[in-house]
Amino acid sequence: MTREPATFNVTAPSLADIEAMAEAAVAALPEPFRAAARQVVLLVEDFPPTEILEEMGIDDPFELTGLYEGIPLTEKSVADQPYAPDTVRLFRRPILEEWIERGDVALDALVAHVVVHELAHHFGWSDEDIARIDRWWE
Repeated sequence: MTREPATFNVTAPSLADIEAMAEAAVAALPEPFRAAARQVVLLVEDFPPTEILEEMGIDDPFELTGLYEGIPLTEKSVADQPYAPDTVRLFRRPILEEWIERGDVALDALVAHVVVHELAHHFGWSDEDIARIDRWWE
């Protein structure tokens, strides 16, 4: 008996799919974090822009899965003139690459981790603070 190879019609999650996962992660946050997080713009792009990579000294665009752009809540003042909305950028291709390489975590969990990490910067936490609280990678 000869068996034909199975064919699959599988496509990578789209920008909209990643955005929906990110929105779900924000909706799952406890109050008061949820309300503050909903004030942050979520953008999903395939890759970080070249100028961001250059500014951060990153050569490989797959090394950056997310980025917070804004003024942390702990540093904001009513006297500040907003220059742009606080934004969390998620980079789809690096997230998918990490997901594939890890092979041990659901994609929505990885997206949620990146979202929470970037929102933590919005709340004024340093990378060291986040590392003490979020031992996700272990």
